[in-house]
Amino acid sequence: MRYAARSEWTKLRTDPGNGWLLLGVMALTLAVGAAVAMTARCDAVGCGEDPTKLSLTGVMAGQVVVAIVAVLTAGNEYSTGMMRITVAAVPRRLTVLFSKAAVLSAVMLVANAIGVFGALLVGGMVQPGRGFTEAHGYEAMSPADSETLRAAVGSVLYLVLIGLLSLGIALIVRSSATAIGIVLGLLFFFPILTQVITNPDWQRLLQQIAPMTAGLSVQTTIGVDRLPIGPWEGLGVVALWAVGALAVGGAMLRSRDV
Repeated sequence: MRYAARSEWTKLRTDPGNGWLLLGVMALTLAVGAAVAMTARCDAVGCGEDPTKLSLTGVMAGQVVVAIVAVLTAGNEYSTGMMRITVAAVPRRLTVLFSKAAVLSAVMLVANAIGVFGALLVGGMVQPGRGFTEAHGYEAMSPADSETLRAAVGSVLYLVLIGLLSLGIALIVRSSATAIGIVLGLLFFFPILTQVITNPDWQRLLQQIAPMTAGLSVQTTIGVDRLPIGPWEGLGVVALWAVGALAVGGAMLRSRDV
């Protein structure tokens, strides 16, 4: 496992495209979150905005780049034929799966943490000037606050899980373009469908099972009791999607000729 993980790390860091994509994850997460924090306003008591969630809006954009990086981790090897060399060097195919997942998770953990906590730092600096003050019922936003810390850590874990989900789908379909399309469909189709369906029970169910809607509930710090699913339970839904995709991808990796 140690040698397989070292090999995966070498493949990931020596592809210059991955470096730019990881910078893109950090930049998008931070820049979009900062832009929203700088433009949002709270002009009166009870304006109802969630300053922490506003600062973390960039996670929604960053997840797209996370999915691309994760898909290319396996998809590029299938498109170039390098996967045959990989499984010849590491005959235990589950070791290949675990090493890819471990290296991807470690890299994403670092990149996502920089983007997420950077966005919160910017939000904490600019939001008091946008009306998010004690006079309007808001305390200064700080990662030391339990709700803010939960939103930040949960957002980082959410992005890591989206990466693992994307890796699993890439192993299933063996095509980068197809896998990216499926992942983005899973993320954005459910919220669109929720807007089309008018039945409130079905809307609530879709919000509870959709990976993006359920997962991003972990960012909410105001009105948590009104969410269709709890913050950590929502993150658990994304974990189930990721584990399911990796399980099917691992089974296919073992059962078929590369």
